Amino acid sequence: MTSEQDFADLERLRANIEQAVLGKSDVVSLVIAALLAGEHILLEDVPGVGKTLIGKALARSLDGKFTRLQFTPDLLPSDITGSSVYNSTESKFTFNEGPLFANVVLADEINRAPPRTQSALLEAMGEGQVSVDGETHKLPDPLLVIATQNPFEFEGTYLLPESQLDRFLLRITVGYPPREFEHQLLRSHEVGEPVDKLSPVLALDRIREIQAAVRNVHFDESLVNYLLDIVHATRESDRIQVGVSTRGALAYYRAAQAIAVVERRDHVIPDDIKRLAVPVLSHRIVPRGMLPGADRSAAEELVQDLLDRTAVPT
Repeated sequence: MTSEQDFADLERLRANIEQAVLGKSDVVSLVIAALLAGEHILLEDVPGVGKTLIGKALARSLDGKFTRLQFTPDLLPSDITGSSVYNSTESKFTFNEGPLFANVVLADEINRAPPRTQSALLEAMGEGQVSVDGETHKLPDPLLVIATQNPFEFEGTYLLPESQLDRFLLRITVGYPPREFEHQLLRSHEVGEPVDKLSPVLALDRIREIQAAVRNVHFDESLVNYLLDIVHATRESDRIQVGVSTRGALAYYRAAQAIAVVERRDHVIPDDIKRLAVPVLSHRIVPRGMLPGADRSAAEELVQDLLDRTAVPT
């Protein structure tokens, strides 16, 4: 079960991240929740709103390794997984680890990578391993992939397949910061980059311990049924062609447990389920008549409408 020490450690993690990421408390909470759930995040927004900053701030706050991958159309699977190189001295092939061997991986502009490279990333995210030359290599634990894409730029991009979208626990928008925080941000850069001054406040062993505790967060039976009512509504709606899968329902369940811990609780409440419905479910449905790559707002509005129509347990 979660303890007061767990809550205190997570509060220190949040405070450390928010020294560099200003005015984005809700986004920081969701990123930490994804880490605790052992899942991954897709950030969709225009360039320059802090997507890379969030990944760097989280990585610098943990006693772990951070890598950044700039996805391009010519990126090969071996460029991210690593490759086997012949060692003439020992007369054998040696595996050189790629940038996926880290604890926080920022996959920038993921939709610019070709399908083969996206598939390699899919295995890493789903299985926590990579396969190279017939051999399987385990990735570090914990592993959080923060992928980004620009929703307004389609030239030279490849649509993410539904199977890969389903690997992301959350799809969220960072958005512009409020004016007062943007003013504070401008001032903070007068003496250097704030994120470069961050120091680790949490060891990876503690993260693994809290991740284990999250699985035991109390989830009342009435709330389990509430969550399933929302999931099944996506499958039964005549406005939705493909509803949320069982894997999506499990992701929703785990996300609710994680956000409860982030909010210093050892139990899930209805507001946790409401808060997560759109970021967890909207990228897991296909609205009827919606073309690939269409505006995400249609899916989000559908999920919000189904949520509003679902009775909340008392």
